Amino acid sequence: MKEERCVRAALLCLGVLCCSQGLHGHRDRGKEGQLLHRSKRGWVWNQFFVIEEYTGPDPVLVGRLHSDIDSGDGNIKYILSGEGAGIIFVIDDKSGNIHATKTLDREERAQYTLTAQAVDRNTNRPLEPPSEFIVKVQDINDNPPEFLHENYHANVPERSNVGTSVIQVTASDADDPTYGNSAKLVYSILEGQPYFSVEAQTGIIRTALPNMDREAKEEYHVVIQAKDMGGHMGGLSGTTKVTITLTDVNDNPPKFPQSVYQMSVSEAAVPGEEVGRVKAKDPDIGENGLVAYSIIDGDGMDMFEITTDYETQEGVVKLKKTLDYETKKSYSLKVEAANVHIDPKFISNGPFKDTVTVKIAVEDADEPPVFLKPSYIFEVQENAASGTVVGKVHAKDPDAANSAIRYSIDRHTDLERYFVINAEDGNIKTIKTLDREEMAWHNISVFAVEVHKQHQEAKVPVAIKVVDVNDNAPKFAAAYEAFVCENARSNQQFITISADDKDDSANGPRFIFSLPPEIIHNPNFTLRDNRDNTASVLVRREGFSRQKQDLYLLPIVISDGGVPPLSSTNTLSIRVCGCDGSGSLLSCNAEAYVLNAGLSTGALIAILACIVILLVIVVLFVTLKRQKKEPLIVFEEEDVRENIITYDDEGGGEEDTEAFDIATLQNPDGINGFIPRKDIKPEYQYLPRPGLRPAPNSVDVDDFINTRIQEADNDPTAPPYDSIQIYGYEGRGSVAGSLSSLESATTDSDLDYDYLQNWGPRFKKLADLYGSKDTFDDDS
Repeated sequence: MKEERCVRAALLCLGVLCCSQGLHGHRDRGKEGQLLHRSKRGWVWNQFFVIEEYTGPDPVLVGRLHSDIDSGDGNIKYILSGEGAGIIFVIDDKSGNIHATKTLDREERAQYTLTAQAVDRNTNRPLEPPSEFIVKVQDINDNPPEFLHENYHANVPERSNVGTSVIQVTASDADDPTYGNSAKLVYSILEGQPYFSVEAQTGIIRTALPNMDREAKEEYHVVIQAKDMGGHMGGLSGTTKVTITLTDVNDNPPKFPQSVYQMSVSEAAVPGEEVGRVKAKDPDIGENGLVAYSIIDGDGMDMFEITTDYETQEGVVKLKKTLDYETKKSYSLKVEAANVHIDPKFISNGPFKDTVTVKIAVEDADEPPVFLKPSYIFEVQENAASGTVVGKVHAKDPDAANSAIRYSIDRHTDLERYFVINAEDGNIKTIKTLDREEMAWHNISVFAVEVHKQHQEAKVPVAIKVVDVNDNAPKFAAAYEAFVCENARSNQQFITISADDKDDSANGPRFIFSLPPEIIHNPNFTLRDNRDNTASVLVRREGFSRQKQDLYLLPIVISDGGVPPLSSTNTLSIRVCGCDGSGSLLSCNAEAYVLNAGLSTGALIAILACIVILLVIVVLFVTLKRQKKEPLIVFEEEDVRENIITYDDEGGGEEDTEAFDIATLQNPDGINGFIPRKDIKPEYQYLPRPGLRPAPNSVDVDDFINTRIQEADNDPTAPPYDSIQIYGYEGRGSVAGSLSSLESATTDSDLDYDYLQNWGPRFKKLADLYGSKDTFDDDS
């Protein structure tokens, strides 16, 4: 009864398919049986509707097709075609009732287009033109809302105002939004109050509480529901989860956890060494939690510095200068920690910085001795006596104990052991005579070691300058050798000399040049001091002769400018030489002067060139004369050609040698230019003499070979020189004798091989091949 009421309600709401007949729509017959057709006919109906998801036991009646020409006698047949015809929709061809045989889903397909037609049942002739109609699937609320994402993630800054938009969630409903409220959704919040709220129509989530603090709670979980039917009872719903995270803002200043930090550092620490660390806590994160440290006050501002370790957010206190426990034992610093980035919105929460006091105690360290000077420079005169005091070094223990100090010289810096130091007072003395010209400076190192702590030592460089004493007389600056021409003019300068002194400049120049008093009036040469540490030697007279004297020795006295001055006498060698008219030097040898006429350089070169040419001509002549023309062809007594011909088979005999042409070997004919062609067989064929052939059963090898040699010697077609021809021989003692064909003079053999048949089955094949002549004749 319930299903019937549903069907009736559907028919009443959706309409019934019907067909109306006009006044001129009858099919009448005229006079004498003439069939009259109406001018126009058409289907008239309303749109059909079928409720989706119907699950009754019987097919759902969709509607009925009826033609006005249907008289009910069953002659009209209704036909249905189109989308789903015969599968989803079926028609009763007599009554025109249309039924839906399957459950329909509007979300799968909302409507179907069908075509109806009425035809004659007997002839299938169309009685009405085909016409289309639509069957719509009526929606019911059978789909719950579904969100686009199962989980949402959103961020909102902490301390946001109430009503700040966080995120919008969206759900969809597969039901028909144009029919009823099946797809009308309403959003509500199931979890997350009182921190957040959601707009019922848009799904926008907003903050509901002011001043939410990330440092108190960072993450919130919110559940949002979407319900159809406008949120009324009976509607379907769906939910989604939203994770909301509060992002950080700089709303917290840094804060030191304590008011004073205590640190200590050894006085032996080097600049740059870390002393300690301080840290101000800031609950903010990221750039909002960055803190920078600085020293703003204190008596240790010049001795210490602070840097920021941004990985740990700590302030690192480091030593800036060397400390001295004996001078100052403690320092105080005032350190400030401030945020790097400040948000103007929360400036009223400031100040975003904090200060702390850092007290640093200097610890006493066991320090090595300290010299009063970083280096020492002393002077001592050369040639000073051994034991002369050079200078004194002094070191002290900077510690409060003030331990005694012992001194020593680093012998690696004084390998020659020129100096010694007093271990108690640090006096340095010489133990050898010093020579400034040998070493002007001595650089040594002196150790200072605490008496009771040998591991504590210090080292200082000591430079000792050897002061010069005028102990070296000046000498010639070079090994001078002067030349004077025989035709030199009087007062002519021929050499300039200078001097050198190993002493320091204070005891060296200016140099004074002079002749010894005993030869100050030398008749040959004179000396002129140029007053610039050089002197010129001049000729006093004219007319020098190499024959009389070719070498003069002139002593020269050189004095330095030291106090007291030193001098030395140096001898200048002056050689007399021959010169041309222009003063150019020609020769300084005394023997050359004896020659009446000398040869010029050009003449000597010409004579040498002629001698070389003559020597070359002689060598060429001798070489050409010794050359011998070698013969084009060299004959040697040992030049013997051997032709060894080996036969590996039993046949052929002497005739096999014709297969080899060795005429190209060296022979007298070849020397004369005559070489027989390899491809021409000699016209004259030598036939061996029958009388010389040994008997078939001969076992005398010597006779056989001698016979062959004689035949070869008498054969004009034989190859030159010796030819050793090897023939197979069975050897002595063989009953069968030789089987070689070499002993056969003709192709017809006259040997008797009948005895082979008596040798047994092993020689049956030979007996068949070499049987009696009569047997072969019979076979042929």
